[in-house]
Formats: sequence, structure tokens, C-alpha cells
Amino acid sequence: MKLLKDFLYIFFILNLFISNINAKDLTPSSSLIASGGVIDLVLNNDKLYVSTAASSVDIFDIKTQEKIDSIKMPKIKDFLGDIIDSKIYSVDILNDNILILSQGEKGGRNLDIYKDGKFESIIKDTQRQFIARAKFLDENHIIYGLLSNQIYLYDIKNKKIIKEIQVSQSKFSNFKLTQDKTKLVVCDESGVINMLDSKNFDIIKTFRYQNLDNVFQVDIKDNLILTAGQDRRAAVYNLDTKNAYYKEYSFLVYAAALSPSTKLAAVASDEENNVTIFDTSSQANLYKLTQNKATLSNILFLNENEIIVTSDDKQINYYKID
Repeated sequence: MKLLKDFLYIFFILNLFISNINAKDLTPSSSLIASGGVIDLVLNNDKLYVSTAASSVDIFDIKTQEKIDSIKMPKIKDFLGDIIDSKIYSVDILNDNILILSQGEKGGRNLDIYKDGKFESIIKDTQRQFIARAKFLDENHIIYGLLSNQIYLYDIKNKKIIKEIQVSQSKFSNFKLTQDKTKLVVCDESGVINMLDSKNFDIIKTFRYQNLDNVFQVDIKDNLILTAGQDRRAAVYNLDTKNAYYKEYSFLVYAAALSPSTKLAAVASDEENNVTIFDTSSQANLYKLTQNKATLSNILFLNENEIIVTSDDKQINYYKID
């Protein structure tokens, strides 16, 4: 039995080496500097909105690669009464309204909409809702997920929850809306991916067996779903063909993203915080994005040739591929 395990381990390492041998190493073309470690980001009209661990949402102009604004959130008291920065867990934008989910006091979360220099409170930390992620569905609705894996649809105008679902008993990790916002995919610590109708929360489809442990992130574009797993697997599900596969790496896969065409996938792939880009059809590794300083938090394709990679560090790396 030990001999078999040793053989399988050697086979796995050899396979990793062979699959990466033709991948081209790329260094950042340039870098942006945020106020603190980056937690979430969203691109809108050539502006990059970056949520940080330093009580701020930084706004960058992608074309000039300059910081043009920063939305400051109040600092908070920790459990010992010390004043600390508030982590901004997620950010989104719709029609000049900026949705900000931030760390509150005593473990609570604050959800606010920022517009024209003013904040509108949606949910306060005193309500003790432990929200992990929040995004606009449309101009009058927000979808947010709790750590307990409950998903809510919130009516902004009437200030009330109009739909909710307990996706599973597993701890929530992340969700991603489709480009037309008609569906959302939810991932959690079980490794199972659930696709929901974004308005009535009916579960449309469940994807399983490719990830065996916690899925940190999920992305969906057109007919493909991509995952980032604690089991060192990045899984790809094809909605049209119903085929699925996973690629295994040497370290936990913390972040993953699909290119706009879905021809390319990018995943955190090793202990050195590098990102591997592979062809989703052939599964061949094409590029390795290097020089990221800390654990990766986000990968974002601006288009098929430009990619942004963020981490727990302030530095935001910008890459151009051939």
C-alpha cells in the first residue's frame, strides 16, 4: 500500500511538472497601490473599485492607472475596545450607487449604499447579520449571503427582505451572479456548487464531485463555471455539454476567474502566490503570472489580454498576455 501511495505521489508531481513546463512566466507590466490588503474588487466603466482591509474603498482609473478617489469608512472598536480599521468585505456599483459591506463592531456587519458623498444605511451591525458578500441585483434589489449559507433578496425601496433560502448546512464561501444577473452560483465548504434563479431562489442545478472540500471562489461566464478549491483543485463545468473536469495544483487554490470569452481560466496555483492561466478546452497551461506578494484574493480579466491580480498585500498587479 505504501509503495502504491509513493507511486501515485510521484506520478502527481511529475504530471504537474509536465503540464507546467510549457507555461510562459510573466511579470507584472505595472502595479497599483491600494490603501491596504485587497479583499474584493469590481470594474465599471474603466474604473476599478477596490475594497481593502484599511477602512477604505479605493477607486482607480484603469486607463491612467491612477487612484482617483477613496471612500473612507469609520474605524471600529474591537472586542478589547481598541480602535482598528474596518475590513471592507465586498463592494459593488450600479448607476453611481456603491454598495459597501464592512466590518462592524462585536463581529457584526454594516451594509451601506454610498452616493454623492452620502451613506444610506441598509443593514447595521447591531442587527447581528453576519454577511459575507453582497451585490446589486438591480437598482432596487440586493442579494447577500450570510456565513450560515442563507441567501437573501432585499428590497431597497421598501427596506425589507422579500426572499430567502438556506442553500445548505455547510458554511458559505462565495457567490457569483451571471452576466445577465438572472442566475447566481453559490459555493460553500461542502465542495458542491448550487445554481439558483436570482429572483425566486429556486435551485436550478447542482454541480458536484469535482471538488471534495471547501470551494473558496466560483466564477461563471456564458456556459462555463470555474471553481477555486481548498482541495487544490480548480474545477470546470460546461453547462452545454454537461462535461466536467478538474485540474490539480500543488497548493490551495484561493482564487479563480474566467476570461470574457471563457477560452481562458486563471487560478491561484502554488505556494509562491503565482497564477496559472490555462486553455479551458485543451486544459493546457499557457502562462504563469508571478511576483504576487501575499495570499491571492482576486483575479480579474479586463479582457482576453489584460489581467489584474490582487492579494492580502497593497500591491495590485497588472499583466498583459500575448
